[in-house]
Amino acid sequence: MERRLIAAILLMIAVAVLPSLFIKSPRRAVPSADSTLARPAATTDTARAQLPVKAETARPETARPTRPARTAQAAETPAETVTVATPLARYTLSSAGATVTSAELPEYRMFGARRGPAVQLLRPGDRLLAQQVVVGRDTVRLDSADFAVERTDGGATFRARVGAMDAVVSYSYRNGSDYVLDVAGELDGLGGQGALVLVGLGSGFVNTEADSIGNYRSYGAVGRRTEPQGVAFSKVAPGEVSTLDGPFDWVAVKSKYFIGALLSPDSTKPGFGGLLLIGEPRTGRFAAQAQTWATLPVGPDGRFRYSLYLGPQEYRHLRKVGREIDKASPYGWIFKPIVMPVSVWITQLLLWMHQTLTLAYGWVLILFGIAIRLALWPLNQKAMKSSVAMQAVQPLMKDIQTRFKDDPQRLQQEMLKLYKEHNVNPFGSCLPMLLPFPILLALFFVFANTIAFRGVSFLWLPDLSLRDPTYVIPVVMGASMWALSKLGQMGMPPNPQTKMMTTVMPIMMTVLFLNFASGLNLYYAVSNLVSLPQQYLINKARAAEMARRKGTTA
Repeated sequence: MERRLIAAILLMIAVAVLPSLFIKSPRRAVPSADSTLARPAATTDTARAQLPVKAETARPETARPTRPARTAQAAETPAETVTVATPLARYTLSSAGATVTSAELPEYRMFGARRGPAVQLLRPGDRLLAQQVVVGRDTVRLDSADFAVERTDGGATFRARVGAMDAVVSYSYRNGSDYVLDVAGELDGLGGQGALVLVGLGSGFVNTEADSIGNYRSYGAVGRRTEPQGVAFSKVAPGEVSTLDGPFDWVAVKSKYFIGALLSPDSTKPGFGGLLLIGEPRTGRFAAQAQTWATLPVGPDGRFRYSLYLGPQEYRHLRKVGREIDKASPYGWIFKPIVMPVSVWITQLLLWMHQTLTLAYGWVLILFGIAIRLALWPLNQKAMKSSVAMQAVQPLMKDIQTRFKDDPQRLQQEMLKLYKEHNVNPFGSCLPMLLPFPILLALFFVFANTIAFRGVSFLWLPDLSLRDPTYVIPVVMGASMWALSKLGQMGMPPNPQTKMMTTVMPIMMTVLFLNFASGLNLYYAVSNLVSLPQQYLINKARAAEMARRKGTTA
């Protein structure tokens, strides 16, 4: 039994650690487009996009946009700006290209600091929703135009004439949509034919996290056809072009905790043809950037609409948007179908406890750890009785194994008969020990991906989503694990393998957890400490049960 338990524990550790080292995300790319980056989007390929009225006919390869930039003449005129404030965000709109140039989120602080500047998502000079219009072989650079601004209730309307085209772009805020702006446009001058609008999503957000490496690894673009699919910026080398083919219901760029998503006005009619990513020079090994464009087909009437969600990847806000946008940052490796639902359930429970009990998240984690152990108490009692029963039938098991060692089928039959006669469950003592591990694995991903814990301090821990800089909590976790293992062996027959694992496992887990989120270590340490008195009571009950069995058989 001990060998099976040890093997199971080692297998779970391997399953939790090894996939992160070896599993790679699939990469999709097309040949480099260096020759196309320095010139306008008009190419011979764009002839195929003359009438891209249906989303299914629009592909990112039909046009190669240039980097958004104002012309020298337009740059001489200072851009006029309009600020649209929602209850939880402040967006700055600019007359230079009718773009979004700033997104400030006062609810969140840079680098997770308790005090400091509010999160500002956009890099200086970067712009969202810069637009270029591909009509036949021509490209109209709306992103280089200066628009006249008309302030409206809850937004602004921008108007400009670019060549033979009149363009109108309107932004508006809906009450109750804390991080959503509605965008509507009208292009006059298409000559009765359709067009393809290239909508810029920038080159990636500014780094907002203390763990910059973990943040940069999450940078990427995502689109949803039947389910979200994406490409990481780190997979797009400088000068390389990568595409995601739609049609998509929504498209987005994201970092670890924040996302900027364009949403079709009707979720049943995917409006975006695809995504085009052009790799940019990197400022560091992990600081990947990629100019990202969404293709939006426009009919002969020149009208288009979509919405912009620009804010945190916070479960409650994303669920309000719907469309599975909360799955834009999947996690769980090959265990996603199991890990993500469990993680969502745990996250909702922790948020509910935080709001209902009005307790700090640190105390919520402590209560959660206690509650899990209390819930497992009846199973632990049954496991103890099963373990004692297994010990009682050990002599009979050895006799059967000796008598039928050359007949595996008869051996199995006799063992099952023995278990049934003595009401023994050979796996009953393992289940309560294995059940906490799925919860622990789910919590690992909760702390790695849930913005609610970002920058949350508790006692000496500055950030529950990051490691403990003093390493106190992982050491406490390891020590409590050793004490629990040691206590669990009291009154049990001596076993050299079990004795060795009592020392080795806590050391392994301590080393493994040193750089894990301090909130995860806090939960596990509390869970172990709460288990100590439980284990003491189980030991007493086990001794009484063994004495009762000996008295019965005497």
